[in-house]
Amino acid sequence: MSGGNGTPRRHDARTEAREQAVMLLYEAEQRSVPVAVLLGERSVVSEELTSLLVDGVEAAMDSLNEAISRHAKGWTIERMPVLDRAILRMGVFELTSRAEVPTAVVIDEAVELAKRFSTDDSGRFVNGVLAAVAREARPDGA
Repeated sequence: MSGGNGTPRRHDARTEAREQAVMLLYEAEQRSVPVAVLLGERSVVSEELTSLLVDGVEAAMDSLNEAISRHAKGWTIERMPVLDRAILRMGVFELTSRAEVPTAVVIDEAVELAKRFSTDDSGRFVNGVLAAVAREARPDGA
């Protein structure tokens, strides 16, 4: 990954935890199993943050899907690529439930995941949806 100025982006434990959370959410949806089952099957780098993210997404799935649907103009949640759904759910969860994480960090991490793992247009799509959610969830811009 690279930063906006072309320099390599730091890949820290929080970034790894978000990446693992997205992959677990993706696999759980594909296999139709609870994320807890997958977490029990493997070890993860940052178990605490990864668990917080996947558990939070699972617990708030309906409200996360509703927020995504409200801001994804022209897209139903069912039509979105599974990876985009996982990334968006995690991003919306962080925007609405983890006030200590700056908005820019949440959106940047989600966009980078979308660019790395999903379609060519996913980065822009994820950015647009999360920016709209952030305006609503964090009107102070924090």
